[in-house]
Amino acid sequence: MRTIYVVTHPEATHHVERVVGGWHDSQLTPAGLSTATSIAQALRTQIPDGADVELFSSDLQRTRQTAGRIAELFGVKPILDRRLREKSYGEAGGRPQEWLDQRFVPPPAVGERLEHDEGVEGAETKAVWARRIYAAMDEILQSPCEHQIIVTHGGSLTLVVTSWLRIPIKAVGYASFRVPSGSITTLHEDDFFHNRTVVNLGDIRHIDSAKAG
Repeated sequence: MRTIYVVTHPEATHHVERVVGGWHDSQLTPAGLSTATSIAQALRTQIPDGADVELFSSDLQRTRQTAGRIAELFGVKPILDRRLREKSYGEAGGRPQEWLDQRFVPPPAVGERLEHDEGVEGAETKAVWARRIYAAMDEILQSPCEHQIIVTHGGSLTLVVTSWLRIPIKAVGYASFRVPSGSITTLHEDDFFHNRTVVNLGDIRHIDSAKAG
């Protein structure tokens, strides 16, 4: 039996500044830090006391800060992995979103999508992005730990999920799971059939509860 909790980092400075994220090393806003605490508390209610927990995180500041709040509550040290980063937008990273919007070449409706060049110098193709996420997931899943937490980014969550479902990279050209910032996606594998399930996608009830409180 294995359960994976995939966390997308909450509000970061690039969100409020309307600049391109990607590998731009933005930090959590005060609101984002508060949400990170709510995420940690929500995970604590879902994972049994005394259970072994592994925590993996993208190495960018906004995910490290999120993982830090989780690490404090569980008493574990995050394993930082740059392969869990968001897609790189090359020279667009940190520039105004409108700068990217003016230059971005969307993928075709039919035809080559994985190796598509988006027209931005240094940007990753979806194929390159997928290969590094899949490689990171392959290593994470080698561990027998039953409760694993992965802190990543909104875009990269899609590839974490497709990797979990063992969808070949060549088949993910159209895949996209849109989830809110600061969400928790729960993945589960049973120990009888070994089926892999997406239990929930992009859960933000912990944010709503914090606001209500």
